Amino acid sequence: MSYSRPAMVAETHIATVFFSGDRAYKLKKPVRNGFLDFTTREARERACRREVELNRRFAPDVYLGVYDVRDERGEVCDHLVAMRRMDPERRLSALVRMGEPVGEPLREVARRLAAWHAGAPRGPAISREGGRDALRRRWSDNLAETTAYGLPEAAEIERLVMRFLDGRDPLFARRIADDRIVDGHGDLIADDVFCPPDGPRILDCLEFDDRLRYVDGLDDAAFLAMDLERLRAPALARDFLDRYAEFSGDPAPASLRHHYIAYRAFVRAKVACLSERPAVAREYAELALRHLRAGAVALVLVGGLPGTGKSTLAGALGDRLGWSVLSSDRTRKELAGLSAEEPARAPYGQGLYDPRTTKETYAELLRRAEKLLGMGEPVILDASWTDEVFREEAAAVAGRARADLVALECRTPAPVSAARLRARRGGPSDADPAVAEAMAAEAAPWPGAAAVDTDQPVEICLDEALRVVRPHGYGHHWPLRPRMEPD
Repeated sequence: MSYSRPAMVAETHIATVFFSGDRAYKLKKPVRNGFLDFTTREARERACRREVELNRRFAPDVYLGVYDVRDERGEVCDHLVAMRRMDPERRLSALVRMGEPVGEPLREVARRLAAWHAGAPRGPAISREGGRDALRRRWSDNLAETTAYGLPEAAEIERLVMRFLDGRDPLFARRIADDRIVDGHGDLIADDVFCPPDGPRILDCLEFDDRLRYVDGLDDAAFLAMDLERLRAPALARDFLDRYAEFSGDPAPASLRHHYIAYRAFVRAKVACLSERPAVAREYAELALRHLRAGAVALVLVGGLPGTGKSTLAGALGDRLGWSVLSSDRTRKELAGLSAEEPARAPYGQGLYDPRTTKETYAELLRRAEKLLGMGEPVILDASWTDEVFREEAAAVAGRARADLVALECRTPAPVSAARLRARRGGPSDADPAVAEAMAAEAAPWPGAAAVDTDQPVEICLDEALRVVRPHGYGHHWPLRPRMEPD
């Protein structure tokens, strides 16, 4: 890693860095601001030793130690952090901008980060800082600090943030119970990752406030994913989080990934505001808003009479979005102790389809949906939804879970649906044309639903549905996880 470089000096807000040969020396400035106080030599020495201690966790061969600075009388007057000098051309950010291949170094960064998180310090004090209430407080503080700068995205960002946090108590409780809150890096950006031939080095962890380093491991990783997306490399961001999830064994829902990326983007938006860089602040705020919209948790009702193609559309939506799909037909059979394919035909309103069993089926369907929504998993419910009472119960579930409620009503001409039912062979549904006709006679109007004409190719129906379900897009460049299997 040795190379010939001229001596030079670089300045930051809190340090002066001297570069000489293959070494770099960081001198803390005697400054004080809202989050640190380096006005005494003793404070600067503590900060230097803490910086070396913390950063050796990620790059032990880069942080060489703390050296004393002596005056002309030989007395100690200050302290330096001594480091190996890294080649700036091997910064991850520089390589990404140049379009250089960085897949392998990023994979190794994900592995090392996950390895550190696996054995990182944990405990009640650390978990508190990474829980939902602490995250809400940090969001609120950041939003308050940007109020004077008039970011046009701020109001919607705040609404989406609080809606997500209010409805996800089970998710955040599970993260704590699973020991996902750790003493992490805290400031993982592409400028501070170097990729020499012998493997990446991760530098400059957050050292001035331990509490800001106590985060969900996914939050820690999301910082670098956000920065990669800012560098116009969303595929790299996706792959990095995929690898982190693989190495850490983290089953986090996509909604939480989006939320943490949005949080990290808004932190940078705040910093840009305070630095009087409004254009940069807007860029970060827009990035935060895109991810909050993509990560919004939704309860989607896909309904319609038998033979209208609602199960086909619900399945296609689930496949495209990676969302859980729960079927009333399958749930009904399961509650009766039958396999999904086992016939249970009966006249309308009788047998397995009597009012009591139907009520129990919808209650179980909504119970499972509410559990998944609380864990951050969007849910698609495939049922007829012809009864207003069940729609109202679904709306109540969405309200409690702070989830967006979206209703899609599949419609097709009666002769088409009847032909489909006559041609149907097997499957969980037992409806025939006579049942469909009886249901149509009793079906309540559904004015709140978006109608989807299903007498057309599935892809066209799917595109229509997606425009309703995700009007701002659905983050197609982010990983679409397999559907959750509800308990």
